[in-house]
Amino acid sequence: MKTSTRTRARRLALQGLYEWQMSKNKPQDIAAQYLLEKETANIDVAYFREILTQLPLHLDELEEEIHPLLSRPMEEIDPVERAVLWLGTYELVHHPEIPYRVIINEAVELVKMFGAEQGHRFINGVMDKIAAKVRAVEVSARKKES
Repeated sequence: MKTSTRTRARRLALQGLYEWQMSKNKPQDIAAQYLLEKETANIDVAYFREILTQLPLHLDELEEEIHPLLSRPMEEIDPVERAVLWLGTYELVHHPEIPYRVIINEAVELVKMFGAEQGHRFINGVMDKIAAKVRAVEVSARKKES
């Protein structure tokens, strides 16, 4: 299966979000560094840059959606899983043109690739609940189709 340029942008953005958490460097600086040092020929560069620079500006809003669904404080969530939750929630809230099932699937695949062994179950459960809230009409329509 061929990987899309947007999927590759998400992967690289996830790595940048992880680095941002660990290093506290500015997201714009991480984005610029990645665009210089990493292979970017097959990624959606504009989408990568948007995620890495815009998502941090909406962090409080994103965590308001995520936090009520967690059984532990956000700080105790694995940094990869935390970054995936931010990314998926950002897309659900700010990119209504992307079907919610695509966003959840991409989030699950990112955690399978970079996260803890059973992290995908956690991510899938939380993302389903966020989608049901922020994309209620879309989720309801899909359930009626099934």
